[in-house]
Amino acid sequence: MALKFHNRVGTLVTLSNNNCTAQRNHPTQEFNNGVVMSAEPLQDNVPFEVRIDRKVNSWSGSIEIGVTTCDPSTMKFPISATGFREGTWVMSGSSILRDGHSVIEEYGADLDQLNEGEKVGVMRTTDGTLHFLVNGVDQGPAANGIAAKVYAVIDMYGKCAQVTIVDNAPGTNQENDGISNDVASQLANEFLTQLSNQIVNDLTRNVEALGIDTVAPSSNERLTFHERCGSLVKLSNSRRTAERRHPLDEFNNGVVMTNRPLKNDELFEIRLDVLVDKWSGSIEVGITTHNPSVLDFPATMTNMRSDLDVVGTIMMSGCGILTNGKGTRREYGVYNLDELTEGDRIGLIRKSNGHLHYYINGEDQGVASNETPPTIWGVVDLYGMAVKVSILDRNDPNYPNNISSPAQRARNIFRQYPDMYDEISSEEAEPVERLLFHTRCGSHAAVINNQRTAHRPNALDDFNYGVVLTNRTLRPEELFEVHIDKMVDKWAGSIEIGVTLHSPNDLDFPSTMTNMRSGTWMMTGTGVMHNGTTVIDMYGQNLDRLKAGDRVGVKRRGDGTLHFYVNGIDQGQGATGVPPNVYGVIDLYGQAAQTTIVDHTDPLSPDADSSNISDTEELRFHHIHGQNSTIANNGRTCLRPNATGEFNDAIIMSSRPLKDNELFEVIIEKMVDRWSGSLEAGVTLIKPEELEFPNTMTDIAYDTWMLSGAAIMQDGSTIRNGYPLDLDAVTVGCRIGIMRCSDGTLHYFLNGADQGAACSDVPHGIFAVIDLYGQCAQVSITSGSGVYQDNNLPQSDQAIMSPSSSDVSHRFSLCCGKCITIKNNSCTTVRSTGYNNAIVFSSDPLKRDEIFEIRIDQVCRVWSGSLHIGLTTLAISDTTSSSIIPASALELTSKLTWLITGSEVRKNGFVIKENYAPALERLEVGNFVGIRRVSDGTLHLYINGEDMGVAASNIPKNVFVVIDLYGPVEMITITSSCSWDASLMASQQSQSITSELAEAAEFDADEEYPNTIGFHTNHGKNIMISNGGLTADRTESYNQGIIVTSQPLRKKHMFQVRIEHLNTRWSFSLMIGILGFPPDKYTFPVSSMSIKKSCIMIQGNAVYSSGCKIKENYGPNLDELQIGHVIGIMVDEESNLRLFFNGVDQGVAARDVPGSCYGLVDLYGICDKVTVVPNEGSGESPEPHHKDKEKAEKENMEEVLKEKQSLSESILGSVVIRPCEYAKTCSKVRSLMGIPDGFFLEQQMTCYCESCHKLRSEDLYLRRGEPPREYSVPLGWCRYILKQRQKASSFVASDKWHVAYYGTQLEVLRKILDTGDIHACSDQMGGGSILLPQSIAFTEKSRPDSSSLKQIIMSPTIRYIGCNEFSPKFKLLDPRTKKTFHVRVAFQVWLKPGSYKTGPQSLGLTDQIDPQFPNSELEWSTKEHGSVLLHGLLIKIENL
Repeated sequence: MALKFHNRVGTLVTLSNNNCTAQRNHPTQEFNNGVVMSAEPLQDNVPFEVRIDRKVNSWSGSIEIGVTTCDPSTMKFPISATGFREGTWVMSGSSILRDGHSVIEEYGADLDQLNEGEKVGVMRTTDGTLHFLVNGVDQGPAANGIAAKVYAVIDMYGKCAQVTIVDNAPGTNQENDGISNDVASQLANEFLTQLSNQIVNDLTRNVEALGIDTVAPSSNERLTFHERCGSLVKLSNSRRTAERRHPLDEFNNGVVMTNRPLKNDELFEIRLDVLVDKWSGSIEVGITTHNPSVLDFPATMTNMRSDLDVVGTIMMSGCGILTNGKGTRREYGVYNLDELTEGDRIGLIRKSNGHLHYYINGEDQGVASNETPPTIWGVVDLYGMAVKVSILDRNDPNYPNNISSPAQRARNIFRQYPDMYDEISSEEAEPVERLLFHTRCGSHAAVINNQRTAHRPNALDDFNYGVVLTNRTLRPEELFEVHIDKMVDKWAGSIEIGVTLHSPNDLDFPSTMTNMRSGTWMMTGTGVMHNGTTVIDMYGQNLDRLKAGDRVGVKRRGDGTLHFYVNGIDQGQGATGVPPNVYGVIDLYGQAAQTTIVDHTDPLSPDADSSNISDTEELRFHHIHGQNSTIANNGRTCLRPNATGEFNDAIIMSSRPLKDNELFEVIIEKMVDRWSGSLEAGVTLIKPEELEFPNTMTDIAYDTWMLSGAAIMQDGSTIRNGYPLDLDAVTVGCRIGIMRCSDGTLHYFLNGADQGAACSDVPHGIFAVIDLYGQCAQVSITSGSGVYQDNNLPQSDQAIMSPSSSDVSHRFSLCCGKCITIKNNSCTTVRSTGYNNAIVFSSDPLKRDEIFEIRIDQVCRVWSGSLHIGLTTLAISDTTSSSIIPASALELTSKLTWLITGSEVRKNGFVIKENYAPALERLEVGNFVGIRRVSDGTLHLYINGEDMGVAASNIPKNVFVVIDLYGPVEMITITSSCSWDASLMASQQSQSITSELAEAAEFDADEEYPNTIGFHTNHGKNIMISNGGLTADRTESYNQGIIVTSQPLRKKHMFQVRIEHLNTRWSFSLMIGILGFPPDKYTFPVSSMSIKKSCIMIQGNAVYSSGCKIKENYGPNLDELQIGHVIGIMVDEESNLRLFFNGVDQGVAARDVPGSCYGLVDLYGICDKVTVVPNEGSGESPEPHHKDKEKAEKENMEEVLKEKQSLSESILGSVVIRPCEYAKTCSKVRSLMGIPDGFFLEQQMTCYCESCHKLRSEDLYLRRGEPPREYSVPLGWCRYILKQRQKASSFVASDKWHVAYYGTQLEVLRKILDTGDIHACSDQMGGGSILLPQSIAFTEKSRPDSSSLKQIIMSPTIRYIGCNEFSPKFKLLDPRTKKTFHVRVAFQVWLKPGSYKTGPQSLGLTDQIDPQFPNSELEWSTKEHGSVLLHGLLIKIENL
């Protein structure tokens, strides 16, 4: 039977070709509602395959495929395949989802990367196994137990716009032959093109050798981009605009050049139009002697090479200059191209004397090169973040661009070319009318503040008739943007923005602008409406959720497309074909009460006097500041860009005066270890507009109070020493606050704690001042800033965290109980009536290690009971029907739900833990309650910032927070946000790494898990282990006798000990239980009852969790045990802990214990000696004997485990050794190389100098991987562990991959670190022994067969890879000491077994290089992408 699609399809699907082809209508405007299904159920072992016929680039995501038990004849089609339930399995991207929930994260090929013409299929086998196929290749089993009757599901989602069923019947080879012929033809054309380019290049070189000028005389032709350009470049605007296609998928192949050579003293200038915040690196600009007509364009221009001693290409990349791909100037100018923003301008001129100058926003950066060839073309490389640029013409009346970038306004520099534009007078500049609001507006609106502000005066009484238009039409590319000043928390809906053809003088203002039926385009909520009709449902960020302080904007571009902006972020194309001469329009609807136009027209003067700014405006940094500082993050972050080169001139001030009791708080985000002194903070009466910024704020001699170190200074003189807060001692992550109290005293705060009054009689109207001096390089304003009551000052431990104001707050889902009212942009919820029907959920699943925290705002003691809070696997969205929500959270039993209610923990309504935490009935107004799913799958509760310990274990991913405002609690507000404090996150990641490494070790040992487990070497201080680790004896006192098993307990495997001796001198006796975390680094307390982390103990006849009693009258009384009694524990298959007495099961002691736990015995009181009892049938004795072969295998395994332990210690940095002088020098050299600290794990440096190596007593050669292979220790080098981009892969690699070394050069070191890919950034050196650079970076799954990757050379010994041919020596000058260091750099890498070949050394040496490795096995080479992971950077200094 021929395969077909079912007649019933998604709302936007059209079928054709006898129901064999399906297409999604309006694919560039809609991305979903493209679901189709097979007409008949699938036949076993018969694949259902479709071919992708068409893709569009408007969206992310692509085709999704799967099977479902739902009958297409009767079901209601969801908007996407992931919306199916009731037995549906879908492959989306590279993941497998069951009923909308992810069950396999990484399954097979990534469907999002498939191109037009590629095929994807699904098949059910006779045994009920589900398989997916990509281009005919089976990706393996995806699921088992699939029902016999299932239909195929295809979702033409996102980029996928059309598919056709592939007919697998005979006779289809003709199509394949045609494809093969097309490929052959394409290869032939490529070969002929390359051959012709080579001929032209040879002829050009011959002509140049004869001294013939091949370039036409100087032309007056207007500068445009050449028609030949990089493979991903799209030219428009008469070839004066260049744009890189697929900017979110590709980062290179964006090289463009000028259409003709540049003339002497001719300015070639471009404007950055579009950037994307995804890649590292950005635009690169320069000149080249290569003719674009014959050039074979590289992936990036820094890959261009020329003949020796010939200047062929000069590029500015970042803040350096590269000549022929090699760095010639490390620090050039005062700007970094990677930090420029949209609207910034980059220009260059070749002077008549041969000097090359760059101009950034009109500012001459000085001579970049003294030797520039006479015939050059301008080059722009749209690399990384840079997506779109346009050539500028200074004769254009609109030059310079009227919309200046934030960086331009912040620097406050007069933008001009002083040596070029003297002849242009200001009188000739065409005046531009300022963009303001028109005074004629809606009946409920009013225009104030010199037509810059519009508001609804009676916003609490009316919600509509608030339409306001601009005073003139918008110019092409002009951004009309407004700042939301005020919101009211009463109405539904909020601000709407757009454009209209109607003049404000003629318009009959409607109640809301979406009622207009002609010439109007509006963004409302998440959609876009044209003439009152919705044209895009899900377009961008929801305007109804914006808060005061947010910004919205609209821009009509030159091509007639309309783009909307939220907080400066382009939401994408909202409409096309919008005619010119449109007015900007704002509708102050619902909650939106007041807006002010953001002035982009005059970057040289402030928009308003800072002292007159409304005191309701959110605190930010002022746009006027010191010359060495830069404002970012919408005024919330300030940094000193050249922190290692400049230490002062970085004063910043608050955007407005502080109010009484208003805290101005910043968090230190970056420091440099170079200068003395650090941050200085204070207040001043001087307005930013009136201040001539000095080098440091302590130079000001009037109206200024500053804290410098621990000294309080007034008007430049010290008035007090020894203040409790020493700013020179603060570190990254510290929060510094300033407050003028209502009594006129000035207070400073450290991490929320008041440090006391610093001085008194400080007047009103002061501005906060921060001086980024010395070591302090970057700060951000936190959300802790705000006004506090006199009796409610911020407390250091009151909240769990203080996220920066740039964080995105958590929100409640709109799906809630019927008595719930959600307010404050979904951050506050109120129970309106009764005591129940008040369940609320988080709007998104909780991420790993993320805290969801609420504040209790209102309590009514009329009701009894307590707040319920927990996690649920019930998938919730804003559109979920409220009918599924029960009256109480305890009734949520259809999906797994964990709730903390009172002091109990419940799972699906059943109590699993009693006396877990202080009773939630006692919560008062102002208390904070948080919930967190830790990376080890445990649930934790936080009360006022304090961790209550493990509440439950084995919590799956993608769980939602559920809160029931039951009983007395009537109102709560979210106080947490989606991002974490960096130091807290680092701590959590370390815990996560510990747990995952422990799980990996447990997994590796599964196959040879011993029947008898011994005791761990880490134990209480009064314990002595003997008898091969099977006997433990407490040598003194009655406590300090904790012992744990050496390995985690396996489920259904009993761990038993026998009582060997009792000391009747003491009272009480043995305690036994489990420990929920690895004991390797834990310092045990005097008693197991004092362990507050994950720990369950049985003591006497009671059960305790983390020291809290959860069960009484359980089992025998352990205090009455006698010599010879056997006591044991076991974790059953349902994660229940059971106690055994003399082999008899005493029942469940605790439920839902951690998945990876260790047995714990506390030799307390009278019991002072126990011995592990072998399990039945183990055949083991206390001193087992093994065959020689078994012994050798065990020793080999111990060696591998020893290396794993060494790696774990290296990663976690648990052992901190004071660095030697050589290590300090290497760290100093690393700093001189300018490599950011963000690439490295903190404090993860290992020195392999001779003295440090001997101190650690390490071997010279170690083994790693499966199968194990030897490698040498990098003796004489220092290693710095790198942060891993793919954490999952790194954990596998750390255990199972081999270790090797790769040599490199300083010039490409940063590129390798930026990309994390040696294949894409390999060195190019003489002799051919090192790799040529690769331009195209494919993933392992998407690499085409035709891509010819160059192999890279590595070695298991640093002696070979550290020689000149692989790691050439370079010189580095310390500018402070004037000392020159001779340095080599290399990488320690993880290499995938089976992906590389072993070969002989290629340097022609006869002597053996390393005594442990023969010369015939020194080179390990590979071409396979994804087979090499960077592990550490190695640095060696040779002249110490």
